[in-house]
Amino acid sequence: MALTERENELVLELLSEFGDRENVDLTSELIQSSLNLLRDNAARIDFKVLNKALKELRYAFRVFAPYRHIRKVSAFGSARALEDSLEYLLALEFGRKIADRGFMVITGAGPGIMEAVQKGAGRDMGFGLNIRLPFEQGANLTIDGDSKLVTFRYFFTRKLMFVKETNALVCFPGGFGTLDEVFESLTLMQTGKSGLVPIVLLGPPGNDYWQACDEFIRTQLLHRLNISAEDLSLYLITDSVDRACEEIDNFYRVYHSMRFVGDSMVFRLKRPIAQDMVKQLTEEFADILIDGEFSLHPGPLPGEENSDLENLPRLVFPFDRQRMGRLRQLIDRINHEG
Repeated sequence: MALTERENELVLELLSEFGDRENVDLTSELIQSSLNLLRDNAARIDFKVLNKALKELRYAFRVFAPYRHIRKVSAFGSARALEDSLEYLLALEFGRKIADRGFMVITGAGPGIMEAVQKGAGRDMGFGLNIRLPFEQGANLTIDGDSKLVTFRYFFTRKLMFVKETNALVCFPGGFGTLDEVFESLTLMQTGKSGLVPIVLLGPPGNDYWQACDEFIRTQLLHRLNISAEDLSLYLITDSVDRACEEIDNFYRVYHSMRFVGDSMVFRLKRPIAQDMVKQLTEEFADILIDGEFSLHPGPLPGEENSDLENLPRLVFPFDRQRMGRLRQLIDRINHEG
């Protein structure tokens, strides 16, 4: 419902001090949505949920903003892992090695695997996204009291930040929460609701946790045609920290990021690829093209908004918006040739 003339005047007056600053239009829409809640006679609990969620997200956005230029890895795993367990030691090693490669880590800020990854990466290279729970302790000592620690009331706002701010996910053996994060992330990528990032399922040698999970996926999902074979490309199972780090690092060897511009999928690349390879891609990945072919562009397309990435070349193609597993295979192909 549109604002009344009087409401519109008040909003314009309120926002006038911000001039033509970016996002003034969206701020106006936020105000309009709040007023419409009143018109809807929404229940007080609805106002409380929306108000708290908006406050949590606004604060989290502010915490992450200074670090947007640094790639990050979200790490999940059991809060019950003991310090002398193989899982804990593996997570400690991963945190150290991925930080050495320049990646920051994002964990749930709790004990167990979260603590191990955080401790391995170090306080300066970590974010903690804590959640208020009645039965688990607060933030681990590595991140406790740090300005990069955010405490959430709601799981959905916390999970949004895990996905929104990350460039990769690594998952260690865990409980319901770990599996929830794994399958939600796979769902978001398979359905195109989030950008593609590496998902690494990492467990100690001899531990068949992820192999058993993979067997379930293949026999109960793939065999029954509930997923496609190419969807298996969305994750990697390994017992090697070095292999996990390479998977994450290599994903960004040539590929940088993706977005839609109109009807076209746009890959931003760190450097151009050969024209002969562009022709090969048109042949090899014709099954994901609606019509047309792959083409190289030296810079942004009209309507593509991101001034920070103006100097990056683009690979543009008419993607069918469905075959996300094949899209992941395309990224691997580009990185391999690069």
